[in-house]
Amino acid sequence: MNYIETLQHPVIRRLSFIQLISYFGTWFSQVAIYSMLVSFHADAVTIAITAAMSMLPAVVLAPLIGIIIDKIAFKRLMLTLLLVEISMTLGFIFINSLKYIWILMILIFIRSSAASMLFSAQMSLFPKILKGKMLKNTNEIHSIIWSFTYAAGMAVGGMVTHYLGVDLAFSIDATLYIIAVLLLLGLKLSLEKVIYADSNWIMFIDGFKYLFKHKKLLHLILLHAAIGLTSFDALTTLLSDYQYKKLIAVPLAIGWMNATRALGLMIGPFFIGRVISKENLHYFFVLQGLAILLWSVLEFNFYYALFALFVTGFFITTLWSYTYLLIQEETESKYMGRVISYNDMFFMLSNIATALFIGYAAKWGMALEEITFILGLGFIATAGYYIWFKKSYLS
Repeated sequence: MNYIETLQHPVIRRLSFIQLISYFGTWFSQVAIYSMLVSFHADAVTIAITAAMSMLPAVVLAPLIGIIIDKIAFKRLMLTLLLVEISMTLGFIFINSLKYIWILMILIFIRSSAASMLFSAQMSLFPKILKGKMLKNTNEIHSIIWSFTYAAGMAVGGMVTHYLGVDLAFSIDATLYIIAVLLLLGLKLSLEKVIYADSNWIMFIDGFKYLFKHKKLLHLILLHAAIGLTSFDALTTLLSDYQYKKLIAVPLAIGWMNATRALGLMIGPFFIGRVISKENLHYFFVLQGLAILLWSVLEFNFYYALFALFVTGFFITTLWSYTYLLIQEETESKYMGRVISYNDMFFMLSNIATALFIGYAAKWGMALEEITFILGLGFIATAGYYIWFKKSYLS
């Protein structure tokens, strides 16, 4: 079964269109946010904290998100969340100086809360209606859409922000979310309604008991969380500001760097998705680490760095989607929403830790090349962790 055959499923096809539009808008406005911070002369720590703020909801709200996903009908929940994202995105327009940075962070937190819940709801839905190869392909399609919109959104967003300004970028983003809402209204989804008699507190406790009782599942979640070492938003922003702004405008540098990496993210699954397996997964963690090490060596030159960023992105999508598949296959349907939200919590913790490490390491005087090198070593260490896991749980 190929991707085209998978997209013939009416629910997957419509949700994929919704993802395509809404994700494009998210990355489109992301360039505007970071460019706005640079124009306000924000320091490295402020940029890093802003990057972390977009990831924080998946951490602090994970237990609540899981219960909501398991209890509320998918379509009604998705509609509410998209409307929240529209409102918060329009709020960005009113931020005009560092004096209001705390309002910006609140808006980012709320929008990211909605986005995080929406993402977890979708990833919980898929294993309820799909199995086997169909589920694997759907995960990879989701990753490819994310990667394509990341590339296109960052590239187009960089140009729009540079030539037309941040306010128009935010307005376009909100318009795209509105189109996603209209598509959602036509979604026809039939799921067996599950009645949960337990209180929210009991469901909360029961979800964590289930997770920690299944050690294999917990290790898979930690392996998936390692992909968070590729949270490069703060790093690409600092590189654009510190090293490349004499060559190219900051919004364009941010846009093209992220777009080039995302091009690798989009192309990689067509090659790696065919061969990756439980037996060879550790090799791909090593290759990911080596790609990041290559980037650290080539960061001194903007154009060489673009090539290295493409290589860096080549492995990430498949590593993300395959480790996610292993988690989905290991989880009982009854606990799917909670486990998926806990997984996103660990993943975002890794992203936040990476963003803060980048910001504070730069503030303390560590070279950006050295910071990148350390992130690459993290993936090589993860390969060793997977080898241990495979011997302990898969042999």
